[in-house]
Amino acid sequence: MKKILLLSTLLAAIGLSIYVIRPFSSKIDFNTQVKPILNKRCITCHGGVKQSGELSMMTREDLLKAGESGRIAVVPGDPDGSEFYRRLVTQDEVERMPFETEALPKEEIKILHQWIKEGAEWGKHWAYKTVEQVKIPQAKTLLGSTGNSKESWANNTIDHFILEKLKEQKLSPSTRADKNILLRRLGLDLIGMPASEQLSNLYLSDQISYEQLVDSLLNSPRFGERWASVWMDLARYADTKGSERDSRRTIWEYRDWLIRAFNQDMPYDQFLTEQIAGDLLPNPTDAQYIATGFHRNTVTNDEGGTDNEEFRAAAVADRVNTTWEALMGTTFACTQCHGHPYDPIKHEEYYEFMAFFNNSRDHDTYADYPWLRKLSEAQNEHLEALTNWIKKNDSQERAEEIYKFIKTWQPAYYSLQADSLSQADIYDTKYLGMRIYGIARLPQVDLTMKNNLIYRYVAWQVGGYWSVHLDAPDGQMIAKIPIREKTNGWEIEEVALEGNFTGKHDLYLRYENPRIKDADRQNIRFDWFHFTQALPASNAPDYEVYKNSFWNLLRASTKHTLIMVENPIGMQRSTHVWDRGNWLAKQQKVKAAVPDIFDPLPENAPQNRLGLARWLTDQRNPLVSRTIVNRLWEQVFGRGLVETLEDLGTQGMSPSHPELLDYLSWQLMNDYEWSIKCLLKEIVLSSTYQQDSKVSAEILEKDPMNIWYARAPRVRLNAEQIKDQTLQVSGLLSDKMYGPSVMPYQPDGVWNTPYNNDDWTLSEGEDRYRRAVYTYWKRSSPYPAMLTFDAAPRQLCSARRIRTNTPLQALVTLNDHSYMDAAIHLALKSRKSSKESLTSALISNIYEFAIGRKINAKKLATFENLYDEMLLDYQQDEASVKEMLSELEESNQNAELAALSIVANSIMNLDEFITKN
Repeated sequence: MKKILLLSTLLAAIGLSIYVIRPFSSKIDFNTQVKPILNKRCITCHGGVKQSGELSMMTREDLLKAGESGRIAVVPGDPDGSEFYRRLVTQDEVERMPFETEALPKEEIKILHQWIKEGAEWGKHWAYKTVEQVKIPQAKTLLGSTGNSKESWANNTIDHFILEKLKEQKLSPSTRADKNILLRRLGLDLIGMPASEQLSNLYLSDQISYEQLVDSLLNSPRFGERWASVWMDLARYADTKGSERDSRRTIWEYRDWLIRAFNQDMPYDQFLTEQIAGDLLPNPTDAQYIATGFHRNTVTNDEGGTDNEEFRAAAVADRVNTTWEALMGTTFACTQCHGHPYDPIKHEEYYEFMAFFNNSRDHDTYADYPWLRKLSEAQNEHLEALTNWIKKNDSQERAEEIYKFIKTWQPAYYSLQADSLSQADIYDTKYLGMRIYGIARLPQVDLTMKNNLIYRYVAWQVGGYWSVHLDAPDGQMIAKIPIREKTNGWEIEEVALEGNFTGKHDLYLRYENPRIKDADRQNIRFDWFHFTQALPASNAPDYEVYKNSFWNLLRASTKHTLIMVENPIGMQRSTHVWDRGNWLAKQQKVKAAVPDIFDPLPENAPQNRLGLARWLTDQRNPLVSRTIVNRLWEQVFGRGLVETLEDLGTQGMSPSHPELLDYLSWQLMNDYEWSIKCLLKEIVLSSTYQQDSKVSAEILEKDPMNIWYARAPRVRLNAEQIKDQTLQVSGLLSDKMYGPSVMPYQPDGVWNTPYNNDDWTLSEGEDRYRRAVYTYWKRSSPYPAMLTFDAAPRQLCSARRIRTNTPLQALVTLNDHSYMDAAIHLALKSRKSSKESLTSALISNIYEFAIGRKINAKKLATFENLYDEMLLDYQQDEASVKEMLSELEESNQNAELAALSIVANSIMNLDEFITKN
């Protein structure tokens, strides 16, 4: 016993000595101690934007240089010989830094002194370090060594990380929430609304376990709809173009692709690859083309007189900014105009990254090219037969070229790119239009191995011709096309080119028609020009059959959706640095690359969007897995492990649980094989997630923001969840999935579009009651009931929604037609399902339908009083009853239902209903 006592005393003494000595002997950490000081006190004047005294503090190399004074800012190991340190402690108010403000606190000066003394070592910010496997915290034995025993509260690995932090904060976790609460919470988190009545009954009656409930929700088709709405904010999805008239565009198939991808649990690395570069994959499918709509959601500008190249360039910049903010949680947009103010990213690196996106075929065209043309099943069969015939008679490459052209009308030179105009105009900045004796130039057209021109045009006058000339208006004529008849709208034709050509040439288009007397009249208009080779095997016996098939497919009237298509080699653009972010002030030329602080592209990756996608999803990329883990955690808990989802950089918030973030990020890439559903399942199976949300006085005092998760969060539902839940509990929700966006109830006059007279047309039938994800989204006038609940306008990428609480929100849920309609149908549902006609039974039903648990006596009495008051009012005001219930059959237009509907509306306005408890 004496030996044991002596050993215990010795161990305690050693532990105490370590505890006492450590604060004085531990090395200064650059990221947690030094960098925050530099960012807060110094970078404003000595950063990526402003470099007063020719001194920057963005990198260690910058600090080791001499500034304007000629003195070295930091001499590693010698604080007193460092000009930086001397300026911090000098008594001369003119020389002391920070300039014209208070001196640094003594504690911060001590840290900087010690840091320089230790060698002024730099360090990568935590978010820029490669994700590595993390050691999992374990329960402690009596002597403090790590044991393998599992603490009773912990349900999975997540709980060990949470419990470790709770112990540090001297907090304890809360008890498990009731089954009813967990049932509602899980439904809202995983599918965006409460679970179905059938599934709920199975769980509440113990016929299925909690884990089986989780699996059922993850496998529900409603899962994809819930999570697609989250991604649509990042993808800035909208059904309109965004600028000036904000006219309609057709891109809803991208939204449907998202829903399917989430439901199929498409691995996240594949999910990103197809959105960034689906068109560059080998033999891309329609679905992979549609996925690239992610970067076709950019704003375009149809206004006459605008510069199409300006808005093309703006779209490219938006793709760069969105890629970094949505996928990597980084404020990369700062570097468009200057070096990053706080993170080591240079100005020119922005444009090196932009080069990945600068060669797409979109050009701010009115038609929103490029498209994926949606062929019918029969047409696709004809296309397959045609490409097989071309493969047999020419080559695989030629077959792929023909396939791509029929499906996309690409690659094409757009007529709005014409310049050197004489008696011609780029009509309303949209199309090339020519008058009599008109001349226009198509600059730098690649004619190598081209002997055929296919073009889309409209002609209003018969007679005359248009011609194509090489390198000059009076140069060699390589094509002459007579205008024999007017067109019936846009038509596609072809003409053979006379000659053998190589390289790029300026092509001059000329139009002449001596019969026309009005010199100001536009007579012909062009859309696009496709330079190619004529179809092969003209001597083959079945040539005419396949030629007709080609033209029938090319000219077919089809629906379409917006996609990305890459420029071929002969049409590629060069990328330049823009001086201070001005697209007109181009400086040095750059090649596609990623910033130096990250690992380069994977070996053998092409320098295009496909190579970029491989870099993004490479396990060495430090940001992509962390960003999506943080986003999913925020959706479930209401706050990310890093609160600033949009900024994991040095100015973002520090992670509350850095080891947990890295553990889940590593798991996602490795054990989960990028499965989003596996990650979500791990989260919701944790005891952390299943806690009660009640707040004790101790928790409120120690952790008011619930950073350490000693309880479950109480979070106001988002706009989509509130709408979907309302439709579901009332019995109105349509099960219909996919298809064009719909227009539910919206107050008259919200759309004020005199320019193009576009109008909100209320959808018919079940389309009126579809989930919020399918609601038509106009950028200049987003759906007001959802915008009031903090939905994003989607002009730009939105990394997170900042929740607000305003009186307008109550006005929506109390008065909006959609919510009153739902309340009436919830009251009807209660009547139909109730075996009793007693008011108390009807109200109890409504509450249980809406909240998911039984009502208590006090609340029931309150709602009974409300019912009695409203019944008395409506019995004396028959006109109000008729007005409220005008859409129902006359037999249901009575004071009792009107009063019960007011009760239902009030219940759906309870904090319990619009909050996830």
